[in-house]
Amino acid sequence: MSTIDDLPPLSRVIASHGLTARKSLGQNFLLDLNLTAKIARQAGDLRNMDVLEIGPGPGGLTRGLLAEGARHVLAIEKDSRCLPALEEISAAYPGRLTVMMGDALKVDPLEHLTPPIAIAANLPYNVGTELLVRWLTPKEWPPFWQTLTLMFQREVAERIVATPGSKAYGRLALLAQWRADARIMLSLPPEAFSPAPKVSSAVVHLTALPEPRFPADAKVLEAVVAAAFNQRRKMLRAALKGQHPDIEIILQKAGIAPTERAEQVSLEGFCALARALAEARE
Repeated sequence: MSTIDDLPPLSRVIASHGLTARKSLGQNFLLDLNLTAKIARQAGDLRNMDVLEIGPGPGGLTRGLLAEGARHVLAIEKDSRCLPALEEISAAYPGRLTVMMGDALKVDPLEHLTPPIAIAANLPYNVGTELLVRWLTPKEWPPFWQTLTLMFQREVAERIVATPGSKAYGRLALLAQWRADARIMLSLPPEAFSPAPKVSSAVVHLTALPEPRFPADAKVLEAVVAAAFNQRRKMLRAALKGQHPDIEIILQKAGIAPTERAEQVSLEGFCALARALAEARE
């Protein structure tokens, strides 16, 4: 028997529904329900939270979220083979789980969930970064979510929490840390999954800040950061020459030496550069 609810162990659920992880969908199933409950706990107190879950698969994390007291879970799944297993969970937790088949990027969570809202997911490897960037770059801030508790490849997790000067530091760290607190909460070895991926995984927890750490226009900041790190080995005066004819003067106004490289510049520095560039364009 499973240890978190009265439903069958995940290995039996997967066998009974003939489920196999599909590489094309970036699937790697977590079968240990104690582990999925531990991941759910990284999201914090869920008793007064609605939760958006992406790619639940056979429902291991879904069960963890519900067992940990989530008020309501909206689980969005693209793989129709997983729906019967998820409907069994819905029946075991009456009124607390809504299962939708579709693309998470096309669903408005506010049509189905009531704030405060958390997002929790064992994200498919092939779309995880894209989803995170979309959640971090909405048109308005604060976003619809309060926290993100997401599993990534360890390498991606390290990029989210990276600091200036490190090889992992780049666009993802700046986008995440500009508007959120980000921490790696948990590491998982390949053998925790079925099938075992070639790399380790990690759970990252992000808490949305009421407002960005430093003032900057979001579009300008994103463009500057993308340009700077697309040519991270170049000095900024060369990497950013397409941003403005007087980029060296603008860099100096922002307190950044034109000879510095992107990985040497702090979040505060990039925000100052974005403000100086926006002013120069007016």
